[in-house]
Amino acid sequence: MGDIIHSKGDDTLKCTVILDNTHDEEILIYAHERNKTVEEIELLAAESASQINGYLRGEIVKLDAKEVYCFTVDGGKLYAICENEKYLLKQRLYNIEEILDKGFIKINQSSIANTNKIQKFDASISGTLKVIFKNGYTDYVSRRNIRNIKERIGL
Repeated sequence: MGDIIHSKGDDTLKCTVILDNTHDEEILIYAHERNKTVEEIELLAAESASQINGYLRGEIVKLDAKEVYCFTVDGGKLYAICENEKYLLKQRLYNIEEILDKGFIKINQSSIANTNKIQKFDASISGTLKVIFKNGYTDYVSRRNIRNIKERIGL
């Protein structure tokens, strides 16, 4: 069981926060009826789930997904590659994939690309497809994803 760090309330509404890194984070609401408070909590939870925080040199930076060129896993850690910086993320790639819109596409097992930030694709003789982004960053499309990529870009 995790540590209860905050518990307060009265007879009408109680709030308990349990810190436990062995469970997925979740918000569970017991309510007698849907009301303004429940709706505000739902909205706050949805905003929090879609928020992307990047970490760089001890600072936390709120990232706009539209400015990210590529989300990629490197050395077991997830990074957001932007114009000039590489931000560490605390989320998992599949969590990021869930909140991204149609402008992003999975190019391999460990990378999701922003299609608006791709400069070109470079096909090699060996059959690999190299993705070159507008900021110079490069990655490769896995064979498993080539067909999907070609459909998305109209080839």
